[in-house]
Amino acid sequence: MAMSLLRSNPKQPQSIRTNSMLPNQIRAKNKTTWANDAKKTNKDLILNQKEIETITELNNDIIGYPNDSIVASNSTSKDLIESEVPNQGLTSEFEFLNKVSQHKHDAEQSTVTSLLEKAKMTKAQWQEIKQHACDLVTNIRKDNSSKKGIDLDALMAEYDLSNNEGIALMCLAEALLRIPDDYTADKLIKDKICGADWAKHLDTSESIFVNAATWSLVLTGKVLPYGETDDPHKRAWSNFVNRSSETVVRTAIRTAMQMFGSKFVMEENIPAALKRAKENEAKGFRYSYDMLGEAATNAADAETYYQSYLSAIHNIGKSYKDKDLEESAGISIKLSALHPRYELQQYKRVMKEMLPKVLELARQAKHYDMNLTIDAEEADRLELSLMILNELAHHDDLKGWDGLGLAVQAYHKRAPHILQHLIDLAKDSNRRFMIRLVKGAYWDSEIKHAQELGLAGYPVYTRKAHTDISYMACTKILLEHPEAFYAQFATHNALSLATVLVLAGDRKDYEFQCLHGMGDILYKDVVEQGKPCRIYAPVGSYKHLLAYLVRRLLENGANSSFVNQIVNADISLDDLTTDPIAVAKHHDCQQHSKIPNPRNIYGDRANATGIDLSNPQVLGTLLDELNIFSQEQSHAMSIPSKPARPESHRLSSTNPANHNEVIGHLYHSTHDDATAAIGVAAAAFPSWEATPPIERAQKLDRMADLLEENMVRLMALVVKESGKSVENSVGEVREAIDFCRYYANQVREDFVHPKILPGPTGEVNKLHLRGRGVFVCISPWNFPLAIFLGEVTAALAAGNTVVAKPAEQTSLIAAAAVELLYQAGIPRNVVQFVPGSGASVGETLTSDPRIAGVIFTGSTKTAKAIQNVQANKKGAITKLIAETGGQNAMIVDSSALPEQVVTDVINSAFDSAGQRCSALRVLYLQEEIADEVIDMLTGAMDELKVGDPMAIDTDIGPVIDQNAKDMLTKHIDKLTKADKLLHQVKLNNLPEAGTFVPLTLFELESMDDLQDEVFGPVLHIIRFKAKEMDHVIDEINGTGYGLTFGIHSRIQETIDYVTQRIRAGNLYVNRNTVGAIVGVQPFGGEGLSGSGPKAGGPFYLHSLATERVISVDTTASGGNASLMTLE
Repeated sequence: MAMSLLRSNPKQPQSIRTNSMLPNQIRAKNKTTWANDAKKTNKDLILNQKEIETITELNNDIIGYPNDSIVASNSTSKDLIESEVPNQGLTSEFEFLNKVSQHKHDAEQSTVTSLLEKAKMTKAQWQEIKQHACDLVTNIRKDNSSKKGIDLDALMAEYDLSNNEGIALMCLAEALLRIPDDYTADKLIKDKICGADWAKHLDTSESIFVNAATWSLVLTGKVLPYGETDDPHKRAWSNFVNRSSETVVRTAIRTAMQMFGSKFVMEENIPAALKRAKENEAKGFRYSYDMLGEAATNAADAETYYQSYLSAIHNIGKSYKDKDLEESAGISIKLSALHPRYELQQYKRVMKEMLPKVLELARQAKHYDMNLTIDAEEADRLELSLMILNELAHHDDLKGWDGLGLAVQAYHKRAPHILQHLIDLAKDSNRRFMIRLVKGAYWDSEIKHAQELGLAGYPVYTRKAHTDISYMACTKILLEHPEAFYAQFATHNALSLATVLVLAGDRKDYEFQCLHGMGDILYKDVVEQGKPCRIYAPVGSYKHLLAYLVRRLLENGANSSFVNQIVNADISLDDLTTDPIAVAKHHDCQQHSKIPNPRNIYGDRANATGIDLSNPQVLGTLLDELNIFSQEQSHAMSIPSKPARPESHRLSSTNPANHNEVIGHLYHSTHDDATAAIGVAAAAFPSWEATPPIERAQKLDRMADLLEENMVRLMALVVKESGKSVENSVGEVREAIDFCRYYANQVREDFVHPKILPGPTGEVNKLHLRGRGVFVCISPWNFPLAIFLGEVTAALAAGNTVVAKPAEQTSLIAAAAVELLYQAGIPRNVVQFVPGSGASVGETLTSDPRIAGVIFTGSTKTAKAIQNVQANKKGAITKLIAETGGQNAMIVDSSALPEQVVTDVINSAFDSAGQRCSALRVLYLQEEIADEVIDMLTGAMDELKVGDPMAIDTDIGPVIDQNAKDMLTKHIDKLTKADKLLHQVKLNNLPEAGTFVPLTLFELESMDDLQDEVFGPVLHIIRFKAKEMDHVIDEINGTGYGLTFGIHSRIQETIDYVTQRIRAGNLYVNRNTVGAIVGVQPFGGEGLSGSGPKAGGPFYLHSLATERVISVDTTASGGNASLMTLE
C-alpha cells in the first residue's frame, strides 16, 4: 500500500485531526491526505524499502519511506512522546474563556442581526432619546458660538483629517516636540507649513481664534522659503529671511504645539493634575488618571511605568482619603506598559513577572478604596487581560473591594460575551466590577492587522452604526446587572449619552466618562443636572504624549467623529441623531462594502488563510498538532533509472536547534541523475507547453488549496528542518500559497489570449506568450517552501518544465512540496526533483545545453558562477534570473518615533535569526537620538528569547547549520576584538548541538568596515550628522548592493529625496524592511542584489516566457473587407 511522505498519523486523536478551532482550510482531511493516491500516475509516490530494491527502472520520482522502515533518529516516537513537549497546558489554562474567544471573528451580518433585538427601543423611548440628543447639541452649538479666546475645538473642526492642512497639523503635533535638534525641527516645520494651502481656510470659520491662527500659518508659509531658486537675489534674500526667522518661527510653532497638546493632556505630573482638577471637581466632575505611555519595549520601561503608577496611586489616594469609592478619583493602568512582552505567546512569563506587580497596584488601590481600571488594548491582548483580571478577582488580598475595573470596547464583536463572562466572574468571586464601556480606540489598526494575517474575519465592526448598536446592547446589559457592575459609560456621542439617560431613568448607580479636552462641551449641562461624569485625564511629559495625541486627533478629526460634527452647524440635528438600528437595517446589517473580508482584499484572488495565534484555543490546538506531526520522519530522493544507492549517498536531515535529532533522510542526486532529469523534463516540455494556460492556472489554484489543507504538517516540517519559529512557519506557508494563486491569475490575464497590437488596416498583429523550455530552479534554505515553490510555480505557469534543486539543508520540505504538486495534477515528468549539493549537481544542471533558463536565489558569488557557466555552455543563450543578497540599510532621522523605530529594527534585523534576504544589516542613526535609540534597542534585544523554535515563546531560533554559525562567530569575534561591540544577548541553557548565535549589536565608523553581507542576527550601527545625508546615501549606494532599504522620518521632503536617490529594489518608509507580500510588494533587487524582474510581481512570468508575434495580412485573400464595408 502506498504511503505519504508526511503520512497521517493513525494514532492521532480525533479531536486534533478535526478540531473546529482551526480553519477548515488548514486541517488535513482524510479525503485529501497526502496518502491519497487517486491522482497518482505510473508508480506510487511512496515506496517501502523492499519495493525500492526490487524496481529496476523508474521515471524520476520522489521517494519517502514509511516511519517504521528506517529510523535513524536518536529518539524513538515513544521517547519523544514521553519527553517534555513544548507548549503544553495552553488550551486548558484558557478554557474558561472559550465562550469569549470563539466569537472573535464572527460574521458581521449575523452578529449585528442578533444584537438588534437586544438593542431595540420602544417608539416612546426612541422619541425621548432623540429629543434629549437634539437638546444637547442645540445647547452646545449655542454655547460654542459665543466662545471667546483660544478655541481648539473650532480649530480642529476647521483642520480635520479630510484636508491636507489638517493632516499637516497632526504631523507637526505628533513629531515636533520630540525632535532634539533645531536643524531637523526646522525641516519638519518647513515641510508641513510651506507645503500646505492655508489661504483657502481664511475666514471660513466663525471663530476669531481660528482665523487668527490661519493668518499666522499663511504668513509663516510666506516667511519660510520652500524649495530652491535659481535667482541669486532671491536666494540671498531667502537665506537672510531663513536665518533671521527660523528661531522665531520654531519657538512659536513649538509653543503652539505644546498648547495643542495641553488640550488633551492634564498635566506633566500627578500633583499638578490633582491641583488643576479642583476647578472641575467643584462643578461635579470626577477624575480617573492615566499615566501617559505606550507599550513598554524593555524591562527598564516597564519598571518606570510601574513606579509611576505606584506613585500616582499613593498621591491620589492621600488626596481623596475622605471620599467613598465611587466619588473618589481613580487610576487606569495599561498592562502592556507593565511588561515588554505582553502577548499570549509569552503568557507564562507575563503571569510570573507582571501579575505580582499588578496585584501590588491593586492592593494599594484597595488600601485607599479607589478605583483601578485595566485599560482597553488591542484585540489580540484581550484573553491575557481577562486572565489577569480573573486572577485579581479571586485573590484573597482583594476581597471586599469593589474598585477593580475593566474597559470594554463596544466595537469588538465579543463585547456582549465579555460582559456575560464578567457577570459570571462577579458572581463566582463575590464582587462587583467597575466597567468602563467605550466605543474603541484601535479600529483602523485592527482592520489592517486582520487583513495582513489573512484571518477569517475582523474582531471589530466595519460600520460605525454597528458599533453604536453594540454600545446600546451593552448599555442594557450593564444596567440590567447592578449586582455585577457599576457602569461607567464613556462616550462623546450625544445620542449614546441620551440613550443611557433614558434607559437609566432615575437610577444613580452609574456614571458617565469623557476624555480630558474632549468632553467638557457635551457634559457641562449633564453634570449640572446632577449626573456624575468622570474625566479620563492623561498625565505625563510631552515626550510620552505623541502616540496618545495622534489617537485623539484621529478621533476628533475624522469626518464621522461626533466631536467633529457636533460643532459643525452645517450638519443637521436629524443627521446627528439618526437611529443606528435604522441605518443597519438599511444595508441589511452587512459589513462595509469598501472593507472586504481579509480573505478577499485582493479581489480576484484569495488571500492565503492565516492562523490567529492570539486565540488561545486556536493556538493550543495548533501546538498539539505540531507536536504530533513533528515526531514523524520524512525521507526523499530522486530516483534514477537504477535506484540502488550506496549508503555513502544516504544523508540525514537534522534539526538546527539540535543536530542530534534526525528528522529524516535523503539520497543526494548524482551527475547521471541530474542529466537524466533534464532529459525527462525536455521530453515533457512540448505537451506541457501545449496544455491550455487556463488548465495550468487551475492546477496552481489546486496547489494553493492543498497547501492550505496541509498547512500544519508543512509548518511542522518547516520548524524542524529550517529552524523557523511557529509564527514564521505560518508566514512561510502563506507566502507559498500566495505565489500559487498570484501566478495562476497572471496566467489568466496574460497567457490565455494573445495581445492585439495596433497597426495599419488590413492586417492583424497578435503577441503570444509561450514557454521557453526547461528551467532549472535553484532555491535557498532560508525560505525553503515559499521561494522553492515561487520559482517552480512561476516556471510552470509560463509553460515551462522544471528541474528543481532545493538547498541541501532543507530538501525534505521541498520534497513535500513537489509531492503536493503531483497531487494538484502537475504531471510527474513536468517537475523533476533533484536534491543534492551545488558541487555535485549544480554545474551539471546549469551547463546542460538543453536548458532554457535558470532561476536562482542565493549568494552573489554563486550567481556569478552560474552566469559564467552559462556563458561558456553550448547551445542557445539561456535566461538567468538571480535574486541575491544585500547590505541592507535603514536611515533614521531625529523626527522618527523611537519606539516605532526599535520595534521595526528588532523585526528587521533579528526575526528568523537575521536569515532573511531582506534583513537589516546596517542602521544609520542621527547622532542626536543615537544614544536613546541604542539604549531602547539593547533593552528590547534582551527581551527576546533564543531557543527551540517549536516552543511558542521562542522568538529567535538557530541559524541553519554549523558552517553558518562558524562564519558568524568569526565576524563577531573580529569586531569584538576591534572594540566595536555595543551589546550581545546571552544564550541560556541551549543544546550544544544546536547552531544558535547570540543577537549582537556593533557600532562602526562607516560602511567600509563591512566587506561582505553578514547573514545572521548581527546588526551594525553607524551614527551620522543631520547635514550629512548625501554622504550616507553615497555610502549605501557605494556598496553596489541594492536589495532592501528603510527610512524612518516624519519629513516628507526627506523621504522623497532619499527614496529618489537610494538604489534599491524594495524601499520601506516608516515600517520594517521584511515580510514582502506577493503581489503587494514584489521582491527583488538591483546591482549586486539581483537581475530582476521581481518575484511576485506583474513582469515575472513574462521574463520566463518567449514572445511570438503573428502578423496576418487579412487582404491576401481578396481585399480589405473591413475597410470596404465602412459606412
